[in-house]
Amino acid sequence: MDRPRALISVWEKKGIVKFAKSLSEMGWVIVSTGGTSRKLRESGIRVTDVSEITNHPEILDGRVKTLHPAVHGGILARRENSNDMKILNELKYGTIDLVCVNLYPFENVAAQKPPVSDDILIEMIDIGGPTMIRSAAKNNKDVIIATHQSQYDSIINELTKSNGKSSGINILMRKKLALEAFQSTAAYDIVVSNELENRFINPQMPMKIQITSEVGRELRYGENPHQSASFYPSNTIEASGLAATIQHGGKELSFNNYLDLDGALRIAKGLLIDIDNEYSHGCVIIKHTNPCGVAIDKHQSKAWENALASDPESAFGCVIAFTTIVEKETAELIGNHFFECIIAPGFDEAALDILSTKKNRRMLTINDLSARKDELRIRQIEGGWVVQIQGPPNIDWSTAKCVTKRSTNEDEILLAKFGCTVLSEVKSNSVALVSKTDTGIATVGIGPGQTSRVEAVHIAARRAGPQAAESMMISDAFFPFRDGIEAANKIGVKTIIQPGGSIRDQEVIDAANEYGMSMIFTNKRLFLH
Repeated sequence: MDRPRALISVWEKKGIVKFAKSLSEMGWVIVSTGGTSRKLRESGIRVTDVSEITNHPEILDGRVKTLHPAVHGGILARRENSNDMKILNELKYGTIDLVCVNLYPFENVAAQKPPVSDDILIEMIDIGGPTMIRSAAKNNKDVIIATHQSQYDSIINELTKSNGKSSGINILMRKKLALEAFQSTAAYDIVVSNELENRFINPQMPMKIQITSEVGRELRYGENPHQSASFYPSNTIEASGLAATIQHGGKELSFNNYLDLDGALRIAKGLLIDIDNEYSHGCVIIKHTNPCGVAIDKHQSKAWENALASDPESAFGCVIAFTTIVEKETAELIGNHFFECIIAPGFDEAALDILSTKKNRRMLTINDLSARKDELRIRQIEGGWVVQIQGPPNIDWSTAKCVTKRSTNEDEILLAKFGCTVLSEVKSNSVALVSKTDTGIATVGIGPGQTSRVEAVHIAARRAGPQAAESMMISDAFFPFRDGIEAANKIGVKTIIQPGGSIRDQEVIDAANEYGMSMIFTNKRLFLH
């Protein structure tokens, strides 16, 4: 009986020598190409070059080596099909019973800085590899397909049980390997397609939405216990964002935790744009994806205290984000406050010890906390997806206009920048009340997610209480009536920031003048649905 043959051709060679040696020791013939062949030979493994079974040399600088009927016929031949096997015998082609292939590192090369040329990148588009993978996966009943080193040991373990016979791999395992193979080539094609779209066309919005991910991590449940849920990390060279965090203590993150952490991170990254050397610490407190308190300060402990003071009732069971390493003093002030998660660039050892005294708390270190930039955000709706560019407010303050008799000063512009950063991540209709503190800036009341703008003012006022006096009110969109201005005046607001653009703008301006307020039109709406 002919010995089974394994075709091995990999770019990433980690674990490949052990894999090939195990196959060889079980009596398999190892067929290989190029650098893989050289590495296996250097390790003392007997190898047959692909050119020996095709009777044709590699050509075009290696662009064509496995694209040959002797290779693909040996992979695709259906063993139970007598005609297929007759043709193989007539052509003197043998079967190939295992294919082990991983692909050229297109994504790694595409990510190089400075960018490589189009010509260099094009050479990283693998042709023979995906073709062999798909051929083997298609004929998975007869061919074992390995596309990642994590599969090597399980394949060898199963083959060992059957004394090296290919039939030792059962059909369920073959199907699983085939599925993983098709997923690997699909992800590769998406990466190539997206990169070439950016290079060749560079559209503001993608022509098609093409997404790939790593294997999902099952969560305890979704927003509610009866819903299944998973987290799917982005399929990128290096994990980023929430996929790259290191968790300290506590149970696994939930679906709701991920959403709240994402909201907290977006505001924290926005604060990094506004925070200067004077206000070096930022704190964000999130509940149900809306901020209930945000502060920047010279001292981290003060940032925490002022963010909490904005709405201590809503902050029960919150998610917290800090823009700097969490300090012992801050941890002591947090004390027994009930929170779900804290995310920060790091934790002092003493701070982590203090925060870990409650067993269900989750502390997460994120190493790539950087200023927020515009990004593509995708949301699924019934029948498709909607996509938009989303990021920090990006308001041009040089063109913002004071429209009232009472003018504003530079300190108020700093308040406005902070308030707009916060409000850009509050569900509409929304307003935020912000004030200067002894050593920083903080929200004193937030009114989120109302169908009536004046109702958002009432909610923010109720949460702010006496702290509303002398505060600044930021609105995510224009005031359609003067009632919002009247409500703001009753609680002592002195400055209003809004985009303007209502047919009743003059009525609103007149109301502000009547109450001695200043008002700035930014010409930038900040809706968030």
